[in-house]
Amino acid sequence: MSKKELERKIGQLLVAGFDGTTVSPKIKKLIHDYHVGSIILFSRNIGEPEEVLQLTSDLQKEAKKAGYEKPLLICLDQENGVVSRIHKGLTSFPGSMALGATDNPQYAYKIGLATGKELKALGINWNLAPVLDVNNNSDNPVIGVRSFGEDAEKVAAFGEAMMKGLQDAGVMTSLKHFPGHGDTNVDSHLDLPVISHEVERLENIELVPFKACIEAGADSVMAAHVYFPAIESEENTPATLSKRVYVDLLREKLGFTGAITTDCMEMKAISNSIGTEKGAVKALQAGTDFVMISHTHAVQEGAIQEIASAVENGELSLSRIEESIQRIQLLKEKYTSWGDPRFPEAKGALQVVGSQKHHQLAQTVYRESVTIVHNHQLLPLNKEKQPKIFVLEPLQGARMQVEDNKGNHKSLGSAVREYIPDAPVEVYDLNKLEKAVEGITARATNYDYIILGTLTVTEHSPVITLVNQLLKENKKIIGVGMRNPYDFHFLQKAQAFINAYEFSYPALQIAAGAIFGEEEAKGTLPVNI
Repeated sequence: MSKKELERKIGQLLVAGFDGTTVSPKIKKLIHDYHVGSIILFSRNIGEPEEVLQLTSDLQKEAKKAGYEKPLLICLDQENGVVSRIHKGLTSFPGSMALGATDNPQYAYKIGLATGKELKALGINWNLAPVLDVNNNSDNPVIGVRSFGEDAEKVAAFGEAMMKGLQDAGVMTSLKHFPGHGDTNVDSHLDLPVISHEVERLENIELVPFKACIEAGADSVMAAHVYFPAIESEENTPATLSKRVYVDLLREKLGFTGAITTDCMEMKAISNSIGTEKGAVKALQAGTDFVMISHTHAVQEGAIQEIASAVENGELSLSRIEESIQRIQLLKEKYTSWGDPRFPEAKGALQVVGSQKHHQLAQTVYRESVTIVHNHQLLPLNKEKQPKIFVLEPLQGARMQVEDNKGNHKSLGSAVREYIPDAPVEVYDLNKLEKAVEGITARATNYDYIILGTLTVTEHSPVITLVNQLLKENKKIIGVGMRNPYDFHFLQKAQAFINAYEFSYPALQIAAGAIFGEEEAKGTLPVNI
């Protein structure tokens, strides 16, 4: 076999990202020189729906031109809620914990189906969802509201429903982050988390949703950059690089026969230890099928070269590569065909994207999810009496590496002003809030009610100081959690607290409506606080 043939086999296992909203020279090179099998998109690749469709169509045209037997798999993280790569034109659907708050898995199916239809219309055939992590650690910096909740059986039911919905729309799915990223207090984008639970505990909690979804016909499973000492004896070896996780646990014990993908190998849990290129080799040796390298072209090429060298010197068998190609080809047969990617001339396909029907579905689910956590005889406020309201909301920005700043929508203040048009709104910067408490308190003097938006309050947060100061001034505080419901744990002195689970505008509209009795927030907390 020539080196070029070998590199093209290896390329089929790569999930590669690139910059820009058009086909870049670098991704074109990966397609033509290495036959890279899958593409991952981020918000940096996303324009208007017509532009996304043009991009995915052009990528498929390049693959066809390069002589591909089957089309590209094109994926992204459209979990909905706080992790969504596409915002322009797409329906704003509720994320996982918001769905969990409805206590109705059928909504997860409907949202999965609608999400899948919109992605498919844009030429995207693989969604890196659902998240099956059981969020039983309130300090988790990377999962939180990306999880359906803290109960393993509930996560299993909602995860399976979401998976089935996406699949029924013709979109491939990935269960993540195996064998569970829920009970961590470290972000694997930044370092290597360790989960030290015994195998019995993992079987009773973390593995429950994965087992259920595998039995229900999972397409692929994404491994976590998390070290599990009870499973892997080699110190500080994350699941992504562990044969015991891939083969002994996932394949043999849980009976999974689909494809396995790594999480991005440029995350620091890998890049700062073994390194991305050598990590790619070790992941394949361990049993992964897809190797995800989301960002850097030189690293993508370097990984292909490193894998080729490992095959040539006998560290990695060619049969191991071919096993993975077979699994990937089976998925491509199921989810792709050359007649399927919708080329620009089929513009009618875009009518489903952001459709009125999907918008109404999303609104229904948001009403069932937004939760009145606490109400000490304060709500609803009577807007006809024009209550004197001061809105304080956080400077919106990504709190997790996996989030996109581009996803920020209209503010809580905008939602409140739909009811009280002249309500003053002040945006606070959490990093500067400690010094601003006195000034904010002074400016709040003339107002009776403070609507305070929060984005992840921690034990030593200056938000707590602000609340205490406002209460000293006899202000009535209505907290609106714009992400984690755990914020209420630190704001129990507030007279009312509503959780929206995310800062997408439809969720904030329902929260604001609930404050004034114009919306019935019907959600129930999917976690204990």
